[in-house]
Amino acid sequence: MVDINKIKNLLICISKIGNKNTQSPLIKDLFPFKYYFDSKANLKINELSLIDGLWTRREILTRFLFLQAVIDQGPDITGIRDFLKNITNTLYENEIRFLHKPITFFQEIGISIDTILEKHENIKNTRADIWAKENNTSAGKYNLFMDNSSQVLGYAIYRWGVPLSVPYLLEKDNQKSKKISNEPLIDFLENNISSEKMSEDIKSNIRYGLGKAIGNKAAHLFAKWYVHSFKLNKKAEKSWNKLSYELPLDSNAGRVLLRSGFLFELASLNEYENWEVIKKNQGKNNKHYVRVTNIRGKITNKMNLPENFINTYNDIVINYLKLKKRAPKNIEIQQIPNVLLIDSDYGIGDLDDGLIYIGTHYCFNHENPKCNECPINNLCVSFNNSKNLIYDYRT
Repeated sequence: MVDINKIKNLLICISKIGNKNTQSPLIKDLFPFKYYFDSKANLKINELSLIDGLWTRREILTRFLFLQAVIDQGPDITGIRDFLKNITNTLYENEIRFLHKPITFFQEIGISIDTILEKHENIKNTRADIWAKENNTSAGKYNLFMDNSSQVLGYAIYRWGVPLSVPYLLEKDNQKSKKISNEPLIDFLENNISSEKMSEDIKSNIRYGLGKAIGNKAAHLFAKWYVHSFKLNKKAEKSWNKLSYELPLDSNAGRVLLRSGFLFELASLNEYENWEVIKKNQGKNNKHYVRVTNIRGKITNKMNLPENFINTYNDIVINYLKLKKRAPKNIEIQQIPNVLLIDSDYGIGDLDDGLIYIGTHYCFNHENPKCNECPINNLCVSFNNSKNLIYDYRT
């Protein structure tokens, strides 16, 4: 029988930590947004509809987060975010206002490429040794271009160019149809019935979808920033609230949810291996590799769940996520956090912030995490009973 109270208490504890340690992008120091914040560094929510050039502040900020969701992938979150900030500031100082006018990134591709190379070298010099020490690896492996590639042109055109092309294409389509809008990207995003459906659409839309340039995790990370971190959504119904999108599943989330015991309350080791969520002996140093993104669409046995839980799950998928029109036959594991948080003060954004904070400060991806200092060690299965979840698994 699934111990609902056990895993609910665990997620609420993690969410409480996340609420106090937000992990959203620090954008107040970016050149394009220098007037968007007050003297206390709070975003001026009531001024998001003000026009900045041709677009609203809400539109410009959303364009940046849309780009960052694609860029914000890799081994060093701190380095990546500093990297993006430094590139943005330098390009804007050179009048390459790529958020206001995306085509300038391509028109001045030489400057764009040079800036990316320069800022990557600067970040590497600052962060590589710190990153290597935290991850028990070599500083020489430090690379923010993703895909284990050292070629800047492919990175710039694919990872920057694709998300920058979306608002540009939307603008051109509006001109063609004679539609007047100062928020073309937001119009596209909020044409969906929920923030979860939005996260699907930004990847799979046949005309504007980012395709392989963005993964499921990054698409849900954007939904978190848009709805939770910066509260940019104009729609106010429950399908656009704190439980209206699924948890971004990344390495930190997978590691904490595995070691804490959450995953094993919902399925067996054999099931996770059959689903290739756990790949035996395929991780670093022949450890078992955990690919938590493979959990999407996998079901837990609802016969082990109480009726009130099932009813709440149905409410989540029908009225919040808007993925079903009637009660589904199965319960998908990745949607269970939404159910467990429904009567709490926290949302998926708080939970994700907590998982990131714990994963980057205590629950490191090697056999010597800071378990004694971890704020959830009293609830953690690996710390209290199953050290093998620390020694034998990597994400």
